[in-house]
Amino acid sequence: MTLPKALGHLRVLDLSRVLAGPWCSQNLADLGADVIKIERPGNGDDTRAWGPPYAKDADGNDTTEAAYYLAANRGKRSVTIDIASVDGQALLRELVVHCDVVLENYKVGQLKRYGLDYESLKAIKPDIVYCSVTGFGQDGPYAHRAGYDFLIQGMGGLMSVTGERDDLPGGGPQKAGVALTDLMTGMYATIAIMAALTHRDRSGEGQYIDMALLDVQVAMLANMGSNYLNSGKPPKRWGNAHPNIVPYQTFACSDGYIIVATGNDGQYQKFVEVGGRADLALHERYATNPLRVKHREELVPLLAEMVLRQSRAFWIDQLEAVGVPCGPINNLDDVYSNPQVLARGIVTEVPHPTAGTVKLVRNPMRLSASPADNAVAPPLLGQHTEDIVRDLLGHSDAEIAALRAKGVL
Repeated sequence: MTLPKALGHLRVLDLSRVLAGPWCSQNLADLGADVIKIERPGNGDDTRAWGPPYAKDADGNDTTEAAYYLAANRGKRSVTIDIASVDGQALLRELVVHCDVVLENYKVGQLKRYGLDYESLKAIKPDIVYCSVTGFGQDGPYAHRAGYDFLIQGMGGLMSVTGERDDLPGGGPQKAGVALTDLMTGMYATIAIMAALTHRDRSGEGQYIDMALLDVQVAMLANMGSNYLNSGKPPKRWGNAHPNIVPYQTFACSDGYIIVATGNDGQYQKFVEVGGRADLALHERYATNPLRVKHREELVPLLAEMVLRQSRAFWIDQLEAVGVPCGPINNLDDVYSNPQVLARGIVTEVPHPTAGTVKLVRNPMRLSASPADNAVAPPLLGQHTEDIVRDLLGHSDAEIAALRAKGVL
């Protein structure tokens, strides 16, 4: 039995590219929405060329789809339209009539020049939900600046709390290893769109959504931001350590790294007993967490020396057996061979028009009645252009050929 798709009744006109917007529209596509991805004729989304690596064909040769592009464009339909042309703009306005959502991440004011801004499209489709994703939002002194994830991680405070302490080797600010602000903006945009659609379904009223990477990054500071607002003290970088708990950090083993997170004195005592240093358990300078925090500079080197004597497997097995929270720091070889990851089926292999099959990480949302659809690969550039223009908009083959000849499609 084929289960219903949660968003199978929705159609999204996706004018976004790179990561934040496409991450949002991929979520919507996974949940069943018909996402029509508008791309530039000839080149398409910038990330199609952000390689290597690229998906490989049956002979091991690179296809035109970079792995970066594959990560954020599953399940969409690709239509190539020259958005700067009058005919292309007219086609997009035709498409809006058939859509519930418009998603875009152009510079502030750019789409107004093309008659594709919210007010223009609202006149065509009054209940449209229109979501704009920019670096700094639609107003304020930075509105017209270009905003990139790396810059926003710095400007929004994340890098001030990420990285090793300034007084230790390698100390200083550090960005996250993935484009965290882009991804979180895509997630917030997904939630905002769903909220706006719920409002529309209840009231008949569409609306405009203004999503800014900087806003999202400041909101993502969560407890760190709240701590500052209620104390007036900017938090420090602590690397992999914890400002209030010791030991709660990474340690080098004889063959890799582990995380040890002792949340109370009992767990600390078990940790050092397993390591053959029971003398540190009730030591007058280390017996309680406040004492360990006070004397961390002398205690942590002793613990590091203890941990280094044994393998990662030893520590994980022994500490799990006595209830001390611990775990490995895995590279991606470890991640994708992890028995829990394998059991959950997080990696899926789907058919692809040129690569034969591609491996993707499926959507982690698990809905029992209307599950996410992870069985569709990202589209080839312009793969669905004629399907959309002919079948949805009703243009004839002759009209399509004329538009292609003019470079509109």
